[in-house]
Amino acid sequence: MSTPSLPPAAHTPYCELCGLPLEPRPPQKDTPQEDKHDGGHAPPSYLHSRCADLLQLEPPRFCGTCGRRLKVQVSPMGWWASCSRHGVNAS
Repeated sequence: MSTPSLPPAAHTPYCELCGLPLEPRPPQKDTPQEDKHDGGHAPPSYLHSRCADLLQLEPPRFCGTCGRRLKVQVSPMGWWASCSRHGVNAS
């Protein structure tokens, strides 16, 4: 008997903590070279590393799919967050 395969991790275009886009804006002429995205699968470290650390400890505040503000309920046993377009996410 084989184990069920898990669905691939969904790419979320928005940060679930601050709500800003994970992909950087197109580079401008006066943008320093070190501010460019390295092309990896994770968001640029200089943009959302603090957000990723905080998401380990607290629930998301914005929908990762559409960037809308979530309705969040926290209890001693966990949390749930609801997007008006994408439904409920719980811990």
